[in-house]
Amino acid sequence: MAEAIAVRDGRFLAVGTEAEAREAAPDAAIIDAGGRRLIPGLIDSHMHIIRGGLNYNMELRWDGVPTLADAMAMLKAQVDRTPAPQWVRVVGGFTAHQFAEKRLPTLAEINAIAPDTPVFILHLYDRALLNGAALRAVGYGKDTPNPPGGEIMRDAGGNPTGLLLAQPNATILYSTLAKGPKLPVEYQINSTRHFMREVNSLGVTSVIDAGGGYQNYPDDYRVIEHLHEEGQLTVRISYNLFTQKPKEELADFAGWVKQVTPGQGDDTYRHNGAGEMLVYSAADFEDFRVARPDMPPSMEGDLEPVIRLLAENRWPWRLHATYDETITRALGVFEKVSRDIPLTGINWFFDHAETISDRNIDRIAALGGGIAVQHRMAFQGEDFVERYGARAAERTPPIARMIAAGIPVGAGTDATRVASYNPWVCLSWLVTGRTVGGLSLYPGANRVSREKALSMWTHENTWFSSETGKKGQIKVGQLADCALLTADFFTVPEHDIAHIRSALTILGGDVVHGEGDFAPLAPALPLPMPDWSPVRTTGGHHREPEVGAKLASACGCRAACGIHGHDHAAALGTAVPAGDVQGFWGALGCGCWAV
Repeated sequence: MAEAIAVRDGRFLAVGTEAEAREAAPDAAIIDAGGRRLIPGLIDSHMHIIRGGLNYNMELRWDGVPTLADAMAMLKAQVDRTPAPQWVRVVGGFTAHQFAEKRLPTLAEINAIAPDTPVFILHLYDRALLNGAALRAVGYGKDTPNPPGGEIMRDAGGNPTGLLLAQPNATILYSTLAKGPKLPVEYQINSTRHFMREVNSLGVTSVIDAGGGYQNYPDDYRVIEHLHEEGQLTVRISYNLFTQKPKEELADFAGWVKQVTPGQGDDTYRHNGAGEMLVYSAADFEDFRVARPDMPPSMEGDLEPVIRLLAENRWPWRLHATYDETITRALGVFEKVSRDIPLTGINWFFDHAETISDRNIDRIAALGGGIAVQHRMAFQGEDFVERYGARAAERTPPIARMIAAGIPVGAGTDATRVASYNPWVCLSWLVTGRTVGGLSLYPGANRVSREKALSMWTHENTWFSSETGKKGQIKVGQLADCALLTADFFTVPEHDIAHIRSALTILGGDVVHGEGDFAPLAPALPLPMPDWSPVRTTGGHHREPEVGAKLASACGCRAACGIHGHDHAAALGTAVPAGDVQGFWGALGCGCWAV
């Protein structure tokens, strides 16, 4: 806790009382924070910000939109603005469970809104909805075969309906999306700047980029490298390299280890190693609507030479792994390699690990690895419970057990194609154990305190980019990255955590975002391009005041509850350890039965 900070040359110079800060920098420019909560800049240990930036200006975001009616109104307005041959795209960041209607739009509803403009809607890892115009644009017809691992749903006549299903992997969804128009380089530069500013508005100052499908190195890194060279990055980026060629993964990494080394770059843009895709035979996509996929027998044989190459070159790696069964087999490979090449000091880790067992947590600890968790269950918890049951969902992932084992545990979003890039949705999930649809997943023992959650989003995430001690704390000598919040994370009611934003975001002592009274401090940003971009009209993540107003309007009550706000249904629908639900919540100060 401190009253004031002073910053010089991009680092914290003084942290303490106002008198101490003024004495350390008597001639400094002064920003009056007005008593707001200041936190270290948030660090997302798993986002696809480089790929997301290239496409952000083309995408209509349904992140946080409270009703399907609102979402469809946004879609209709964007269809009306979008010129041919461009598409209207909603690419992840939302779930049907967040909508009051608890459903996705029908294909008939989409076609009625957009008979001629291609519309592509990606929902999690499980499906994509394409209207008739989009089917024509991608060339899917009666004779189009189903790709491996995917299904094109058809009507009685064998014609595609517009529903694409991951069965079980998402390749069909991403390969179809890749057929759409791309922005020219000038617009991709503009788009990436706007996406960085969007995450700045949520307090994010650093991201570890996990690569991604159809994100080729070095070609698809030209834009981010140009912005770095021009000094226009407003987010610090550590990037991992994601193999793009099934059956040729070893060749990819063998070439890359000769081109770039971990840590190469500077504090703003630097290389971070390999992953999250190391070999395609080890990729277990998490579509909880379908049964867990078994990895092929070739997995270990494919993975071992890649791990040996990375270990020999001291390249950190990250591996996407949802299920314990996949982690078990991968750890067998890691242990085998470690007998020949010690892994000590290589900051390798698993991503996701929703169903990891205690035994495998201990095996990771023994090998010196870590686990980066994301809030995917906040978007898919209902689907997991439906398939595996509420008891199984209580440890998805078993965060408390990971922490108890003493391994590094960091947090992130896995944005943009599955979960939302909003860190406060993840922080809310860590603290409350609830999905964005309101379902309570975790008992108290598997939730974390607000202090721990913030640590997982700041200094504890620096292990995953090998930058421990450099950033993540408001501490003398560390990089001066911080965010001034619109509400105090430590005192707001739990239901308001997800709606926090940053009023002022600072990167290395420079203001990169400001709103309200702090808006004049932020540097100007060119308008989003092209002129029909959804970002010009709807922006990015849905704003909290609109959500609150809609809940209040729909509720019609005379007062908000101090625990649940206007979401009184949350009190009625939550399982509690008592027979008297009203009495249980009333003891905590809930007024939902009195409004």
